[in-house]
Amino acid sequence: MPRIRLDLAYDGTDFHGWARQPGLRTVQEQLETALCTVLRVESLPLTVAGRTDSGVHATGAVCHGDVPEEAWAAVPGRSGRDPAAALVTRLAGVLPGDLVVHRATVVPPEFDARFAALRRHYRYLLWDRVADVDPRLRGMVVRHRRPLDVDAMDAAAGRLVGLRDFAAYCKPREGATTVRTLERFTWARRGDGVIEGVVVADAFCHSMVRALVGGVVPVGEGRRPVEWPAEVLAGRQRIGAVQVMPAHGLTLERVDYPAPEELAARQAEARATRTLDDGGDGLP
Repeated sequence: MPRIRLDLAYDGTDFHGWARQPGLRTVQEQLETALCTVLRVESLPLTVAGRTDSGVHATGAVCHGDVPEEAWAAVPGRSGRDPAAALVTRLAGVLPGDLVVHRATVVPPEFDARFAALRRHYRYLLWDRVADVDPRLRGMVVRHRRPLDVDAMDAAAGRLVGLRDFAAYCKPREGATTVRTLERFTWARRGDGVIEGVVVADAFCHSMVRALVGGVVPVGEGRRPVEWPAEVLAGRQRIGAVQVMPAHGLTLERVDYPAPEELAARQAEARATRTLDDGGDGLP
């Protein structure tokens, strides 16, 4: 059974996130249904690199699935095309307009979209100006009604980078670790006035990115000192003062993977339970 990697993008506005949910429209449900139609199979479970929440967008999501060999060979029909290219073309004919598969690739069996990933890249967009709001951006930029000090937000965000226990910025899940390596967390104002946050980590807990944004926004407003988000982090306990920001400002932009010969080792590393004994001090 060939393992197929799919690189995809979607507008999360009308999706209830990635994961299948009874009676709800999700990215996984739409994509798996389309694949079963094209490949003429009864089921094709997909594993994704990042299970985005309801309303979150993606321009560089990655998932994988194992396709029966006969079904894979039959994808081009009589055209004689490469099955991967033919699959992308045929999916375009059955997928909705807010979900696109850009590329299909045959990958080694050691490839796992979730556990072989080295890091995930997210971007969060804010708008803090009353005038000059571009209505075309309303589905991906969160409008904030108070002016924000972007330099203060950037300074506060930088204090959270490193191998840390992010329990204060995650929704707890029984048996799951909240230790993550936050590789980059920066803020800058673009030329068009939009405030752009870049968040990169080896992996993220549930709602972690939007909570991190919610941790630095009060700093930008001047209601909290620059040190406050790091103090919250050190407490290792979720507090109500940290707001989980709206989903539509968030986009999953890219997932990085190692070279093929390093996939198995990366999987083993990612599946191991992380602790602060792995090299982090847990302090801001």
